[in-house]
Amino acid sequence: MTHGPVSLRRRGALVALAAGPAALAAPLAADDDGSAGRRLLRLAFRNAETSFDPVKVTDTYSATVLSHIFEAPYTYDHLARPFRIRPLTADGMPQVSVDFKTWTLRLKPGTFFADDPAFKGRRRELVAQDYVYALQRALDPRNNCPWVSDLLQTKIAGMAQAWNQAKAAGRLDYDQPIPGLQVLGRHELRIVCTEPRPGLLTELARSALRGAQAREVVEHYGEAIAEHPVGTGPFQLKAWQRSSRIVLVRNPGYREHLYDAQPAADDAEGQALAARLKGRRLPMVDEVQISIIPEEQPLWLSFLRQDIDGLLTIAGGLPITAAPLAVPGGKLAPFLAQRGVQMRRQVNADVVITYFNMEHPVVGGYTPDKVALRRAIALAYDNEREIRLVRRGQAVPAQSYVLPHCSGYDPAFKSEMSDHDPARARALLDLYGYVDRDGDGWREMPDGSPLKLVMATEPQAIYREFNEMWHKSLTTVGIRCDFATAQWAENMKGAHAGRHMMWGLGNTATSPDGADGLARMHGPQSGNENLARFQDPRFDRLYERIIALPDGPERNALFAQAKRFEVAYMPYKSHVHRISTDLAHPWVIGFRRPQFWNEWWHMVDVDLALRQRHLKT
Repeated sequence: MTHGPVSLRRRGALVALAAGPAALAAPLAADDDGSAGRRLLRLAFRNAETSFDPVKVTDTYSATVLSHIFEAPYTYDHLARPFRIRPLTADGMPQVSVDFKTWTLRLKPGTFFADDPAFKGRRRELVAQDYVYALQRALDPRNNCPWVSDLLQTKIAGMAQAWNQAKAAGRLDYDQPIPGLQVLGRHELRIVCTEPRPGLLTELARSALRGAQAREVVEHYGEAIAEHPVGTGPFQLKAWQRSSRIVLVRNPGYREHLYDAQPAADDAEGQALAARLKGRRLPMVDEVQISIIPEEQPLWLSFLRQDIDGLLTIAGGLPITAAPLAVPGGKLAPFLAQRGVQMRRQVNADVVITYFNMEHPVVGGYTPDKVALRRAIALAYDNEREIRLVRRGQAVPAQSYVLPHCSGYDPAFKSEMSDHDPARARALLDLYGYVDRDGDGWREMPDGSPLKLVMATEPQAIYREFNEMWHKSLTTVGIRCDFATAQWAENMKGAHAGRHMMWGLGNTATSPDGADGLARMHGPQSGNENLARFQDPRFDRLYERIIALPDGPERNALFAQAKRFEVAYMPYKSHVHRISTDLAHPWVIGFRRPQFWNEWWHMVDVDLALRQRHLKT
């Protein structure tokens, strides 16, 4: 028995041993930037990126990178809670008509794209047409943009016609004006919608998907544009090893942008951060390195060895398998506190779902027997067991697809979505003819053909735990289930193409508007946001009424109706809202988990001297 204090290095080795013997074989990372004085922020993603072409991206990982390269006209205040939208490249807030149909915004002169050979040696200033061009690219069928249906819901005048003409021609005519995108001057843009769009401001704050793009860059690189993202943001892409490593560096031509976050008056932590960093020029770090570490144990060990600076945000927070060791009972473990590790926890604006392909002959369809099958599958699944055993308490039950912290979310709302009731599941199956006809213990379809589910999954160890949860839950009601394993990016491609019967994934809010979640059931967005391919004109009309209204009691009543649709037809089984636990080493200064946005790397600093002292301890 050892008496007295244990050194931090030795304590880390003991913890690594508890996590697995492989940890002892890996050396402590050297501080490769300390001598040069470069501020290096080292992070990790749980899944690989898919593309760095904005019109190709729907995943959080790629979008997080892009949001530091491209800039929307507006952004979110880094410290403000509740959220506050503020100008980014825009010169002030937009002028909005009383009917929420016309939005006029001016851009700040003197914002430039990062230098690139496509500009042939000249500095290229951001102009209003660059935002128009970025939206036009989404309408070009040659780009096969996965979020074009979402864009069409903004109801910008002439956009649907441009999309239909482009589909018919096989390409978009970029020189043909779109009536609702009016360039009034070099730095002034007017957006005209055919219907009220009170939520358009949040659309104008999506840097990853609504950021300005220069036409000459896209035309210069052609098919290789995904490897050459060029924006006006604080960072540039320096290196990219697909599915392995991403490196961003400070954009040397980035305009003077000073830290000026404005937390609430009663936010003591936020006020302290604002006072410490106010007036600092952004970005504060020189380089960001992202490692792709899919497995939970290597990710956790990378943090313990100080190879990465934090387990931060949905793209790389604390692995759930490490939660009992790192945050027992929701409290930071003493050995981490001794290291000065910072911890922040919150219920995320996200949801984990399993979707049913509504076009699949086994689980799809709208007849009572098909609805009964999906509801029975959902009732058979034990959400509480998932939270307790697989997620190690790092989640809360979800009642609908509307996300916490978003409009339309009601913490008092309770639905069948979180129920675990195998008896009711078996009764539904029996009632609609899903019975065991041959005595082998497994149910057949009402027509006597085999009933077997096939669920897409990923190869990482944590997914084997989720698969076992599904297997046990479905076995209790007599349903067979097989699992088709592929990497996450391949599964996402399959989801958009309609190849899966079922697949489970998470969705994180990109705006405070709860209607974004309801897009998952909007018919015109089938195959894009609507992975389940749910189609119901009644829901479509309800959704369109919701997005045309400002927040308030009338809108909330419509949200309640929309939630009942989800439960009644069960195109999605909503499982949980995840609890994020963010850990950062003490030398990371200024981190605060974003709620609806991805960009924050330029808003934090790294104390090189403190990092060096810890690495030598």
